[in-house]
Amino acid sequence: MAVNGIDASYYTVIDLRKMTDFYLKILGEPQTRAERWSEWTFADGSSFGIYMADGKTGGRSGSIMFAVDDVPATAKRAEEAGATIDADHELIDMPSCQMMFADDPEGNQFILHKRKT
Repeated sequence: MAVNGIDASYYTVIDLRKMTDFYLKILGEPQTRAERWSEWTFADGSSFGIYMADGKTGGRSGSIMFAVDDVPATAKRAEEAGATIDADHELIDMPSCQMMFADDPEGNQFILHKRKT
């Protein structure tokens, strides 16, 4: 069960509306999602997104989603390798995907992600 690629890369932002407007200008196309976050999906299937920082102004500013075949099994392997699985976000099962949040041993966040489509 190897990582198959990168599904999405995100940045946290303080002003979602301002940054959405900025990226709309830069990316030249409308978002494919606009909820508590904005996301753009490109022709190759990869996505870029931004989301509110919940008042935080420091720390990491991005996250990466790794495409995997089996989220729980890969999370177990990651934990065995030294990752910390986010206790508040165990397996998230949404209509379009499954995902789990984790931190590497230095505290960098990554998300294990499987599309259902």
